[in-house]
Amino acid sequence: MPDYVTFSRNVFLPVTNVCRNRCRYCGFRRDPSHPEANLMTVEEVKQVLEAGARFGCTEALFTFGERPEEHPAFKSRINEIGYSSIIEYLVDLCKIAIEYGLLPHSNPGVMNLHDLKRLKPFNASMGLMLETTAILPAHEGSPGKIPSVRIETIENAGRLKIPFTTGLLIGIGEDKEDRLQSLIAIRDLHRRYRHIQEVIIQPFSPKPGTEMAGFPEPTHQEMMDTVSLAKSILPDDIAIQVPPNLTGFSDLIRCGATDLGGISP
Repeated sequence: MPDYVTFSRNVFLPVTNVCRNRCRYCGFRRDPSHPEANLMTVEEVKQVLEAGARFGCTEALFTFGERPEEHPAFKSRINEIGYSSIIEYLVDLCKIAIEYGLLPHSNPGVMNLHDLKRLKPFNASMGLMLETTAILPAHEGSPGKIPSVRIETIENAGRLKIPFTTGLLIGIGEDKEDRLQSLIAIRDLHRRYRHIQEVIIQPFSPKPGTEMAGFPEPTHQEMMDTVSLAKSILPDDIAIQVPPNLTGFSDLIRCGATDLGGISP
């Protein structure tokens, strides 16, 4: 067991649930025409940040659907509020978070070098789940889930010396060898750039109404085995993170996890 386990007291800001990808397991994504499609306003963001600051939070986690402006309807919506892209809007939201005393951590999906450069000055760290290096049916129709595209984003973050979080999604159709190769890819990127702070081992959770609603969750043993595998492959300066709401997460700590990620009040 480690001497201590870390976590970050944060606020969660899902800026929009519109996304260009169509992952078969995702219950978050909405089309722009859907009545639940959302784009947080500046005032809504400020309300969350103010509450977070009042409760002693230190991190503002900005996350949203990837490149939503590829949908013409969303493009019109973001233009109406004075921005050309969601990344341009995010830059201003990060500045506001800093004004409230919170450290921005942005997770906007795959980004090109230009986007990363724009966000770097206003983020304490950034993130993108690799998920897997395997080509899977779960990701058909999702151009942002091509493994090489995601690896390129993580590598570009390393070139820019951006502290970075990545991770694996367990149970979406990959096998043990895929998990091994994914961890090796992350290890090799970190050896080259020394920028990966933590790797999340995240279990798939079936969502009602999705194409993978009937898929089984990974077993507790699979999660323990994957954390142990990550511990054996990743260098010691990369923390292994598991969600704090998992049943039996203390077993995962015994297997090598040292971080519980963001916990909101």
